[in-house]
Amino acid sequence: MSESSLSASPASAPDRNMVQQIIHALRQAPVTALTGLVIVGIYVVAAVFAPWIAPYGEYEVVSDIPFAPWSEANLLGTDQLGRDFLTRIIYGARNSIGIAFVTTLLAFAIGGFFGIMAAALRGWVDQVFSRLVDAVMSIPDLIFTLLLLAIFGSSVLNLILIIAVLDSTRIFRISRASAMNVVTLDYVEASTARGEGLYWRIVHEILPNILPILISEFGMRFCFVFLVIAALSFLGVGLQPPMAEWGSMVRDNAVLINSGDITPLIPASAIALLTVGVNFVADWLLSKSSGLSNEE
Repeated sequence: MSESSLSASPASAPDRNMVQQIIHALRQAPVTALTGLVIVGIYVVAAVFAPWIAPYGEYEVVSDIPFAPWSEANLLGTDQLGRDFLTRIIYGARNSIGIAFVTTLLAFAIGGFFGIMAAALRGWVDQVFSRLVDAVMSIPDLIFTLLLLAIFGSSVLNLILIIAVLDSTRIFRISRASAMNVVTLDYVEASTARGEGLYWRIVHEILPNILPILISEFGMRFCFVFLVIAALSFLGVGLQPPMAEWGSMVRDNAVLINSGDITPLIPASAIALLTVGVNFVADWLLSKSSGLSNEE
């Protein structure tokens, strides 16, 4: 056996162990978690491969007839401008899920950073951060978001930044409370006594012990952000035309309900189904990280 193969074997062992752990966890997962994973997987595939799955372009007008009925050419009919409704649904997955995911990541980066810093430094730093967060959280989120969007405009960048900053207040409280339970433990105080710096304590002692809680919370916050973006788009201040977004599609095609057409219910059902699927997965991750699962 060559030296290169011998040197590669130890490095690949952790990868094999990780794969085996994932397979074992999936085998032990409840039906709800597996259902949620399947739902989320389908949505992710639709979002990533939208240009190859969708029969038409996102902005392409394919019919001279607005609200054309379902047909072989347009499986779900057309919208108010004659664009293929199925295509808009598929691209709506890319826009809605992608923007919600980026917004949630940014919210966790901001809230997690300041929450852990407040717990690690304590004292006046903790008091300043906590009182600022309390002041922001005292204002209803939707009203505050609408106000800021009216001031700064409804661009995609502004939408992401505003929602991320406001939602980071919730992440701050969760990460601070979790980190507070860790910073008082003996091994963290021992690292301080050894002279370890703040950065080392956060990366090696605090963050690894609260990461499972943050990961499980990520799914919950993603659903909240996703629903907020859909609600804002339904009100006309979220993602702006001609971008496909499920909330605005419900609003633009709601008139069809009067004629008994269920087409506007399809994007609404897509929103509800994704929320249910993500919550199934988040509940499973939370039970595993908290040790409440019945897995052996």
